[in-house]
Amino acid sequence: MLSVLQTLDGGALLWIQENLRGLLDPIVEGYTTLGNTGLMWIVLSLAMLCWKPTRKAGMAALAAMVLGLLCTNVVLKHVVARPRPWLDVAGLVPLIQEPDPNSFPSGHTCAAFAAASAWWRALPRGWMRWTGLVLAVCMGLSRLYVGVHYPSDVIAGALVGLFCGWAAWKLLQLWEERRGSRLR
Repeated sequence: MLSVLQTLDGGALLWIQENLRGLLDPIVEGYTTLGNTGLMWIVLSLAMLCWKPTRKAGMAALAAMVLGLLCTNVVLKHVVARPRPWLDVAGLVPLIQEPDPNSFPSGHTCAAFAAASAWWRALPRGWMRWTGLVLAVCMGLSRLYVGVHYPSDVIAGALVGLFCGWAAWKLLQLWEERRGSRLR
């Protein structure tokens, strides 16, 4: 079963390399770099803390990203220890360098979906929620495009991120209930 998944994952990455790469390379490389250390999501969430209607979304997203970091980069990447795709897929050339040799799950995708999931629950406008979701999906796709993650890494990162966003939201609600007040 795992060998079938590995074959499908590798084939998808080679297809992306052969059919989609080209003109968009600098844009996608730049976008995926914004996800390094969760930078883009942290900056956006910190900015949300400055405006009362988005403060709860910013707090929930920051908490979700901490949970995601613990799940992906501290635990799962070391337990699973799946090598990066270019080490196993013959002919795959990554567009960027990744110092972490472990691929599963995608930490960039986890952070993106953790933030987007928290924002979805807390942002006051629908367009804000959808923007967060689209940005998260683009981050996951960018990791495939640049060849540093398998599709299953990205899916797993998204699922972990969604869970962390939900968990952070629940923890924030519990904290508010115990305090007896709404977050301001």
